[in-house]
Amino acid sequence: MAIGGTRVRTLRHVPSGKQSTDVASLIDRARGGDPRAVARLISQVEDGSPQLREVLAALAPYAGTAYVVGLTGSPGVGKSTSTNALVGEYRSRGKRVGVLAVDPSSPFSGGALLGDRVRMQDHATDPEVFIRSMASRGHLGGLAAATPQAARVLEAAGCEVIVIETVGVGQSEIEVASAADTTVVLLAPGMGDGIQAAKAGILEIGDVYVVNKADRDGADATARELNHMLALGERRNPGDWRQPIVKTVAARGEGVAEVVEALEKHRAYLAETGHLTTRRRARAAAEIEAIALGVLRSRYGSVHGGPDSPLYRLADRVAAGELDPFAAADELLAES
Repeated sequence: MAIGGTRVRTLRHVPSGKQSTDVASLIDRARGGDPRAVARLISQVEDGSPQLREVLAALAPYAGTAYVVGLTGSPGVGKSTSTNALVGEYRSRGKRVGVLAVDPSSPFSGGALLGDRVRMQDHATDPEVFIRSMASRGHLGGLAAATPQAARVLEAAGCEVIVIETVGVGQSEIEVASAADTTVVLLAPGMGDGIQAAKAGILEIGDVYVVNKADRDGADATARELNHMLALGERRNPGDWRQPIVKTVAARGEGVAEVVEALEKHRAYLAETGHLTTRRRARAAAEIEAIALGVLRSRYGSVHGGPDSPLYRLADRVAAGELDPFAAADELLAES
C-alpha cells in the first residue's frame, strides 16, 4: 500500500517550525502513513516538547497493537545487517515494519552516529518501512530514554512489527529485555566465548539466540557452547519456553526465515500463557516510573540543580549531620 508521495521513507529529524504543531493533525497524518508526520512526532518525543503530554495522550488508544522485537549483541556481531534482513523477511510476509536503531551519541553534537544505517538502505524507499535512528544521549542500557514513546509513535503509524536495535555497548545493553515482547541476542564466531556471554548478562535476557556469520569457522562450536551455557542455567517447568539457537548469515539472508519462525513461535507462546500481558504491564510500569522520577528530578532539582534547589538544601543538612538521608528523602517526597 503506497503511503504519500515522498520518495525516501527513512525517518529523519525535521527542524521545528517546518511542520504543523497541531497534534491532532500530526496524529492523523501519521496514522495515514505520512513519514514526515511520524518523524516530527518522534522528534517531539526525543526533544521533550511542551506538547509531549498531548502527543502521548493522543497516541494512547493505539497502544498494544504492534509486536516489539528487541535485538542486541556486542559490537561487530552484525546487528544492523541482521535488522535489515529481518525487515526484509517481515516485508515478504506483508507486514508493515518500524525500526528504532539506537546509536551512540556524538560527543560534539549529541546526535546519533549514523554509520551503521547504511546497512538498512535496502528499505529506504519502501513505503511500508519506517526507520529512525535515535541517539542514546548517554543513557545506559543500550537504549535511548525516549525509546518507549518513540515505539508508541510507530505503533500509531500502523507498524505491525517494531524492531528495536540497541547501541551495542557490551555489558550494559540488557535494558532492551524490558522494552520488547521478544528479545533476540546475536553472537558471532570469534566474538567471545560463553563465559563472556554469561558475564555480559545476555543468558538471562534472550528469548531467541542467533549465531550470525555462521559461514565462518567456529560457528558450530559457538552454538554448542551457547547451548551448554543455557543448559547449565536451566530451571524450567514443563511447558516453559526453551530458547532456540538459530544460525544465520544475515548478509546473504540465510537462516533469517528460521529466525522469524522462532519469533512467531515465541509470540504465540507469550499469548497462550498470558506472559505477553505480563511483559507489557511491566513495560508500562517501568515507563510510568521513569516519567515520575523525571518529574521529581525536574521539580526538586538534580545534583546539578544548584545550591538553591530543595535537594541541595536537604543535602547541606545531611552533610552537616543534622538529618539522615532517609529522613531527608521522606521530607523531599512530602513536599510533592
